[in-house]
Amino acid sequence: MDMRAFDVPRYLSVLPLFSDLSPAELGRLAQGCSMRRLARGDLVFRVGEPCEEFHVTVLGQIKLFAISPAGQEKVIELAGPGHSFAEALMFTDKPYIINAQALTDSLVLSVGKAAVVAEIEQDPRFAMRMLAGISRRLHGLVHDVEAYALHSGMQRVIGYLLRDQQAEDCVSGDMLTVSLPVSKATVASRLSLTPEYFSRVLHELEAAGLIEVDRRDIRILDVRRLERYPSTPA
Repeated sequence: MDMRAFDVPRYLSVLPLFSDLSPAELGRLAQGCSMRRLARGDLVFRVGEPCEEFHVTVLGQIKLFAISPAGQEKVIELAGPGHSFAEALMFTDKPYIINAQALTDSLVLSVGKAAVVAEIEQDPRFAMRMLAGISRRLHGLVHDVEAYALHSGMQRVIGYLLRDQQAEDCVSGDMLTVSLPVSKATVASRLSLTPEYFSRVLHELEAAGLIEVDRRDIRILDVRRLERYPSTPA
């Protein structure tokens, strides 16, 4: 992608957070944006660095993660194309409390705090849209915590495989192919599972004739049967 030809205002206009802004507002906001190309393994930010902007993944995959005192990594979120992150933290005047790293070659758009605050001061409705976006993210994180606390490992894996599939759109016999955007170990960490347990669940589902695994491609042979598959203890 030619960075010079990238139309930042137009890209901002298709994001839910900015879809209601006028061309003039988008133009002002774009002036406070910057673009970065990241190679696999590059950090977007690390714990302790000042947070003066939030970020949107344009291309690639970004991993948000924490490191325990024992050195273990916990993946908190995976931000694919169109997903934003660090919005709430930007308003706290505190440094980053997690790390963000590119899992693939990626393109990240960073939106400066000063530009966002300037738009809020001009139009308080913009603050409401920011709050709505932050609330959606919080709701998602609460849902994740609920799943970790109340759902077995098997249920978490099945829920992840079916996360983008509406049950009402499926009938018995429907098939679906899910391509994991990142490694199985990363998905396992995202689900608070060990890689070994994640692999065992996939093997069990495959042995039950519910899925077929081909590297990162998982073919769900019957969506409804998979939805009803009995849970097992984590």
